[in-house]
Amino acid sequence: MLADFLEYDFLRHTFLTGLLIGIIAPLLGTFIVVRRLSLIADALSHVTLAGIAFGLFMDKKFALGIAPLYSGMGFSVLGSIVIEKLRRVYNAFQELAIPIILSGGVGLSVIFIALANGFNTDLFNYLFGSVSAVSRTDFYSILGISVIIILVIRLFYKELVTLSFDEEHAIVSGIHAKRIHLLFIVLTALVIAASIRVVGVLLVSALMTLPVAAGMRFARGFKQMIIFSVVFGELAVIIGLIAGYYFSIPPGGTIVMVSIAILLVSIGLKTTSRKRRLTHGTERGH
Repeated sequence: MLADFLEYDFLRHTFLTGLLIGIIAPLLGTFIVVRRLSLIADALSHVTLAGIAFGLFMDKKFALGIAPLYSGMGFSVLGSIVIEKLRRVYNAFQELAIPIILSGGVGLSVIFIALANGFNTDLFNYLFGSVSAVSRTDFYSILGISVIIILVIRLFYKELVTLSFDEEHAIVSGIHAKRIHLLFIVLTALVIAASIRVVGVLLVSALMTLPVAAGMRFARGFKQMIIFSVVFGELAVIIGLIAGYYFSIPPGGTIVMVSIAILLVSIGLKTTSRKRRLTHGTERGH
């Protein structure tokens, strides 16, 4: 089943890109879920969509040759910085920053899509992913982003974990919370921008949260949760890409549905295991 993905260059680029995304999306998603910021991925994905629509509009109207991937990335990073600024402005109600940016992203998306004369095939691929849209240049860009994300998390792992679980203790310990928060949210923006080619801008948040939700069912610690999340993320991407290719449907949808299936199986297995333990405990008590 993988023969076509290994034989043709454009499919190979898509497959390798999917493998990278299957690592970095759940990896960063683990920190997002622990911080209870799951909706931030949705907000940034809509800002990214605005950037993509802007790139398509500028290319269509002025033939500037702006790659939508990079305009989307720029909007996403800018949106992440604005979210962090708003979190400081509304210090007592930091969650307000997310719906503000999400609404702004949706509004700009509608405007730029209309200015670009509505939906087209390119925009559809960015919305829901494509098995044939990843170019060699896109692959190398996403590879670079993946390396940066993994290195940053490796270097600042202790700080990120401490801030995720106990921010007050982290600040008392001398950790520069504002800088780490800003770094983290910019990394999130980069992951979302990197994932849009394969998963699609409207579905990328699912790949950052669903594998983590499944991994939480089995993990006994934070590092285990990261490992399980990445494994489930890779499984969802591989099966989703293959299914999307052979059934000629956008891979974003198949990746998300496989992720949901994995989550349901993990919930079922854990529930069954718990019932068995309770049953055995009751029998021993008698």
